[in-house]
Amino acid sequence: MSAGADWGAAAGQVERALQQVAPGRYDAYEALLQAIGEGQVWMLLWHGAPGTPEAQYGNMDVVGLGYAPCVTSAQELVASGWNRAHEVVDGRLIADSLYRDRYGLWLNPHARGGGVGIPWPDLRRIAGGLDRLPAGPLRLSEPAIDIPQFYALLGQNAHRTTAVRSLRRVWVQPALGAPYLAIGLDLYDSSAPAVQSVRVMMEQSITAVPDGLPVSTVALSDEYDPVALWMRANARPFFDRDAYGTAPAAPSYGYGYPPPRPAY
Repeated sequence: MSAGADWGAAAGQVERALQQVAPGRYDAYEALLQAIGEGQVWMLLWHGAPGTPEAQYGNMDVVGLGYAPCVTSAQELVASGWNRAHEVVDGRLIADSLYRDRYGLWLNPHARGGGVGIPWPDLRRIAGGLDRLPAGPLRLSEPAIDIPQFYALLGQNAHRTTAVRSLRRVWVQPALGAPYLAIGLDLYDSSAPAVQSVRVMMEQSITAVPDGLPVSTVALSDEYDPVALWMRANARPFFDRDAYGTAPAAPSYGYGYPPPRPAY
């Protein structure tokens, strides 16, 4: 099969998924994200030519959020009337590039109804794996489930795990899939031995979790993770080594939650 045929098949998959998207149809939206990750999009260049240093994508501002416009096929490119350069890019590649600058992707802005926007947190899911990151919009709240034995054991094990600065918690209800308890990990050190010690800590503690209760961990240093951002802003630590005055010396290069990067 030729490259052109490959692109055509990928474009058809994206456009079929796009036709099913409607308010409240989270399953259809999830299928669209999967199609984008497996396909290509036609990015509209505002300046420059494909592959040149001065190449720059177009940009849109929608309710204060930035998006890069694209079209989903060569036919849609013609229909859009775009008369500048463009480039065909793998969906996963463009998702990985845009979300890091907190830019989303807007599909077919020329279409009736204005097209469909994919905000940057969902581009992050495309880049990182739809099966690994929860489907939004997320409902986040303080956990209501009473599991003091788990928290007590986790706190004891965290106290012995010197890489751990603090622990937080949140109840996560994804748009699709089962709700779960997320434990936020704030670490002094992100080295491989430190991360392994935290993995052992969780394995030793998870035995106190009731059967059937899903538990996940989130790095609070992740400046793109919406669960981590929520915990940083809203959840008080249930384990805080600094409060005990027993914190180890922090690495000279520093570690922790970096300041958010400004949007363009």
